[in-house]
Amino acid sequence: MPSIAFNNIVKKFGALTVIENLNLSIGDGEFLVLLGPSGCGKTTLLNLLAGLLEIDDGEILIDERDVSYLDPKDRGLAMVFQSYALYPTKTVRGNMNFGLTSRGISRAEADKRIAWAAKLLQIEHLLDRKPSQLSGGQRQRVAIGRALVKQYGVCLFDEPLSNLDAKLRNEMRMEIKKLHNQLRNTVVYVTHDQVEAMTMATKIAVMNKGVIQQFGTPDEIYNEPANLFVADFVGSPAMNLLDCVVRQEGSDLVAVDEKDSIRINLGEYKWKVGADDGKPVKIGFRAEELLIEERVDAGNTVRFDCPVEYFEKSGPDAFAFLTMSGKSIAVRIDGRDANRYRGKPALPVYLPLTKLNVFDAPTGRRL
Repeated sequence: MPSIAFNNIVKKFGALTVIENLNLSIGDGEFLVLLGPSGCGKTTLLNLLAGLLEIDDGEILIDERDVSYLDPKDRGLAMVFQSYALYPTKTVRGNMNFGLTSRGISRAEADKRIAWAAKLLQIEHLLDRKPSQLSGGQRQRVAIGRALVKQYGVCLFDEPLSNLDAKLRNEMRMEIKKLHNQLRNTVVYVTHDQVEAMTMATKIAVMNKGVIQQFGTPDEIYNEPANLFVADFVGSPAMNLLDCVVRQEGSDLVAVDEKDSIRINLGEYKWKVGADDGKPVKIGFRAEELLIEERVDAGNTVRFDCPVEYFEKSGPDAFAFLTMSGKSIAVRIDGRDANRYRGKPALPVYLPLTKLNVFDAPTGRRL
């Protein structure tokens, strides 16, 4: 399947530069998710790849072929839009056939492709219906089918599940991932939903203000965020962060929160960039990494006794929100234990020293 490369891409709208000198390589058969908040440039980047917008500088390569200034129809890719974009007067069969007719595909070959895609998407019984007779999930399947019948190696998705309810989103998310596992085509998928990104992607590019903040696997993005933006954006709840100062105490490097007399030994931390004495830092840790007393091995941990603010319970999972150094921090607990903890004014929690993330406070970058 084709690979994709963005080389030094620049995109401006008037005097506003929305993407500047962006570089990104997508391997063949990769499922890449462009993840970020509204206005971060992810849909703009997708539209540049599709040819719906023109780049101002740089080049876009598909399978090492420069497609930077080709018409969309000549780029060898298919696109699934957020709004489905189905023709209301055509049947499902007619919608799926439309792109094939315009490319001069024979009737026999078109029928063969439509039957293949309909079977794959389990919409064979819907082929003679109009879009108005379909549910939201069925319309999205038709939109995906219309892209699949083109049999291109690259498929683009622009927030395709945002118009569906939660149950349908879950179902369609699994269906799209199963399709990718079967077809092994190269997918570029835009979303602001981190659950979609973490469950579907082989690689994620986290974007903010037209800049790729981090590019990596879902595990890399979640476990080792490159900066404070990624740490805060990826994860629900967001990563807990404490304001500290690095202190050299004899042979030990320690993060000190002077406001609450918190001391965290950094001897186990794997530094990417070192930290000098007196450097202001933010210490980050995930909610599931804090351990409550009943399930902790106290070795190589630091203990905090934190006042309880409130609990959030959702089926088997629950979060306790505690106060640490004047901030609210989240701790994941077993939902069956939530009621037992409700009456306690404070909870003892333990932070494993191997689970720390350290960020430079002024720049936000990972140290």
